[in-house]
Amino acid sequence: MIKLLGAVLILFAGTMIGFQQAARLAARPRQLRQLAHALQRLETEIGYGHTPLPEALVRTAEAVPEPLAQLFRDTADRVQGPEGLTFRESWEQAMTSGWGLTALRQTEQSVMLRLGSTLGISDKEDQLKHIHLALLQLKAEEDTAREDQSRYEKMWKSLGVLIAVLVVILMV
Repeated sequence: MIKLLGAVLILFAGTMIGFQQAARLAARPRQLRQLAHALQRLETEIGYGHTPLPEALVRTAEAVPEPLAQLFRDTADRVQGPEGLTFRESWEQAMTSGWGLTALRQTEQSVMLRLGSTLGISDKEDQLKHIHLALLQLKAEEDTAREDQSRYEKMWKSLGVLIAVLVVILMV
């Protein structure tokens, strides 16, 4: 009876691990679309609204779902905070501290870090050009993420179940 219960728990755990990995693969393209939407919102705030950067970040955070909203909100809080950080320092700290909460990868983080190094130090037109460049790079990453999702999502689901079955067979 205890072996049967253990086998069921192992099958459940292996299946859940496989489905969790598949969900992470599915979350990446979705979060890339949301990040692109956030940058378009930031572009609108800077280009047409003539909104100061910290306020534009807060408005962008309000329009984007978590965990991406936290990145923009954290940047705005750090810029306006008592530490006296520059925008670039605030952006880098927010992106590095909150990036682990997302399903995004290092390549997307490097795109965002490059963008943060140019925001706030140049004129409006230059900032808009850099945002547009980041949007193009994120679009390419989104296409890659969709391909990865279609290629590996089903595999992870099956792999979780199959490894759990293998462990149960080896137990018996």
